[in-house]
Amino acid sequence: MFRRLPIGYLASNATSLIGVVLVNTGFILWLMLLPSWWHDEMNHPYAGILANLILPVLFFGGLAMIPIGIWYHNRKMHLAGVKGPIPPRGGDLRKLLIFVGLTTVVNLVIGSQFLYSAVNYMDSDAFCGKTCHTVMQPEYTAYSNSPHARVACVECHIGPGAPWFVKAKISGTRQLFAVAFHTYPRPIPSPVEALRPARDTCERCHWPQQFGGQKVFVHTEFAVDEQNTAATTVASVKIGGRSWSGTVGIHGAHVNATGHMDYVATDRRQTIPQVTYTAPDGKVTVYNSTDAPAKPEDLAKGEHRLMDCMDCHNRPTHIFQLPERALDLAMTQGSISAKLPFIKKQALEALKREYADRDTAHREIAASLENFYKTNYQQTYAQDLSLIQNAVASVQGIYERNVFPEMKITWGTYPNNLGHTDTPGCFRCHDGNHTSAGGLTISNDCATCHDLLAVSEKNPKILTDLGMAPPPSGSAGGGSSK
Repeated sequence: MFRRLPIGYLASNATSLIGVVLVNTGFILWLMLLPSWWHDEMNHPYAGILANLILPVLFFGGLAMIPIGIWYHNRKMHLAGVKGPIPPRGGDLRKLLIFVGLTTVVNLVIGSQFLYSAVNYMDSDAFCGKTCHTVMQPEYTAYSNSPHARVACVECHIGPGAPWFVKAKISGTRQLFAVAFHTYPRPIPSPVEALRPARDTCERCHWPQQFGGQKVFVHTEFAVDEQNTAATTVASVKIGGRSWSGTVGIHGAHVNATGHMDYVATDRRQTIPQVTYTAPDGKVTVYNSTDAPAKPEDLAKGEHRLMDCMDCHNRPTHIFQLPERALDLAMTQGSISAKLPFIKKQALEALKREYADRDTAHREIAASLENFYKTNYQQTYAQDLSLIQNAVASVQGIYERNVFPEMKITWGTYPNNLGHTDTPGCFRCHDGNHTSAGGLTISNDCATCHDLLAVSEKNPKILTDLGMAPPPSGSAGGGSSK
């Protein structure tokens, strides 16, 4: 009787029977998980892998096993001279066709949802940043604290269109094996090889030719003295593109719609021995470094690039700070109170120590700062314990956002080329040593890119003129209350 049913014919051998079991299992699990997909609750990375990647493989694998099993079983019996199962006829055939038709419609619905959820999941930030936790934890942490934290990873790393999606998934397969067998490098090399050109990703939101005017840049630096003395620098940065009056800002000079720049780089784009500028009229000027001239064979082996956004904004999202900068920012924002004596000095020393792991760092940073005030500034410890605790939490957060011992990432592992205060950055080309055969030199004049409105001043007047608040003041001083 069972063999006369449609399912009996489709499960007439062990292989097909296993396929039927897998398909039905997938169908039942699909029904159970459907509410979670519907309400977009599949956020846990490992639950997402099981539901969006492994379950579809089982379902489609089971579907494939059914016809393969029937074909292989019939072929095996034919070769053995044994008459195979009699194909259904008449009413049984109609039942089989109706059954196959109905299940095909159901399988198309389920399969379409599986494919959609799999593609959608592989494009999610959770998949990109949390699935390979140890490997991607540094980059995902930096991304989560960046100006682009609400921009999906795929918007920049893949962009629109199927070709780059396919390329990314092929590359991801290689990376998956590296993670599975622990063959990935530590730290992950930067810059990313074969990253899609910025004109296809960044410039969909940031159009360089449309940037205009100037941007006021304010940086307050706190000294490592008892008062955490604040000194503020204010600069007007000429970010604009080419304007109607003919003036040219940073973006207009470097990313021109009609001209372009090419360069040859060694040492992961940190050393640039040659720059080639093609003017809008087609004139080509080649600038070579006179400070560290490269041999022809080095130029041939170097990386040849058409300059784009990523050559200066190389860490637009995955930003790793240096401890001095991170502390200055936290003290400017008030999460670390500048009223605490020697807080800049003590926090800096705590951050720069080497720790075996992040848990150890978390404990020892707290112990170091708390013991300092408990021992040397007892009155401060008694009266401003909440400020000390806030400072401890902020310093711990700075460490945990920037240092990852298991991935061998520490302070300065990833240089930031935007500016020139922490790393060479702009001075990779604008060092005054890149000269053409005709005697032209890439300028290193400060006024080329910015006007300095105040340099390391206490409460500079320009901030008042601009209607901006002065930086927080430091402690009033005073000796130890020990």
